[in-house]
Amino acid sequence: MNQENESQKEIKCVIWDLDNTIWDGTLLEPEPVVLKEGVTEILEELDRRGILLSIASKNNHKAALQQLQTFKLDHFFLTPEIGWNAKSSSISRIGEVLNLGLDTFLFIDDQPFELAEVSSAHPEVRCFHAESIDDLLARRDLNPRFITGESSRRRSLYREQLNRRTAEREYVGPKDSFLASLGMVFSIRRAKEADLRRAEELTVRTNQMNATGRTYNYDELKVLSNCPQHLLLICSLKDRFGDHGYIGLALIQRQERAFLLKLLLMSCRVMSHGVGSVLLTYVMHLAKKHAQELMAEFVPTQRNRMMKITYHFAGFNVLSELDGVQILKHDLEAIPLYPNYIELHGPQDMNSAHFQ
Repeated sequence: MNQENESQKEIKCVIWDLDNTIWDGTLLEPEPVVLKEGVTEILEELDRRGILLSIASKNNHKAALQQLQTFKLDHFFLTPEIGWNAKSSSISRIGEVLNLGLDTFLFIDDQPFELAEVSSAHPEVRCFHAESIDDLLARRDLNPRFITGESSRRRSLYREQLNRRTAEREYVGPKDSFLASLGMVFSIRRAKEADLRRAEELTVRTNQMNATGRTYNYDELKVLSNCPQHLLLICSLKDRFGDHGYIGLALIQRQERAFLLKLLLMSCRVMSHGVGSVLLTYVMHLAKKHAQELMAEFVPTQRNRMMKITYHFAGFNVLSELDGVQILKHDLEAIPLYPNYIELHGPQDMNSAHFQ
């Protein structure tokens, strides 16, 4: 079982049992349950750090939600799975709904059987015994290096996303019409120093839509953003449900006759919105405007297949490969159109001086 092993990868979601974990006692027994001391403070701190919270509990769904409301804790938990299914099945469902990899989950339970069941079905999930809850906040994988504006409101961002999905399920009509109804505004600009903590967070947290799988820390990004031969772009997205915040990065290196796209990533939170290629399309137009060839680095990983597909459908082809790094190239003859359901705001001052 893997409850003692801490991975270097940061935890994105902590999934809680209820009986004898969130509270002392068993909900369906005659004696009233009592909230565990310190649990509220732990939930508040994890939420502040931008770590999502959910529930996998074998319990009566209605009674459990009512008890959470009584303790004034219900607002913390996204897509709680409360029923009689195996905990591993509940965790799979949470991963699907939140679109997060199970290797970014931590599961807390008081029962060794339940911890073993989850660990057997999902060895990538980190498991933690509830008896050690006082040590939880000290875990290295629960302590992000920076806490950004997006961190502290991540729960709200995901709740808005769940609301969008509900609206999409209830929408009668084609997908493009629904996307048009969102009123999306996609903004791209040069990254400023104040953006670099969020930029680092994006490289650390984004796996599925990171073209190289590389991460960059704040100091590295600061050097690159100030380098005349590099351009660091950051993008954000808003719609009628709210502000997604900063959701993508592109790092362009100016070479003698070409732009080399060293980094391209997009948050998986927005992939269902049909915006995954917008930043890439912008970079293609930028290269053509400055009469530069456009190449891109791509490193295949177990999780970034979607980025490979994005490059392929945008018209990139493999030019060469060395030590697992592919160099892709686009001839810039046929650049894909921007989706007609998105209002694009790009920087107005993007000229060749930025690369001199």
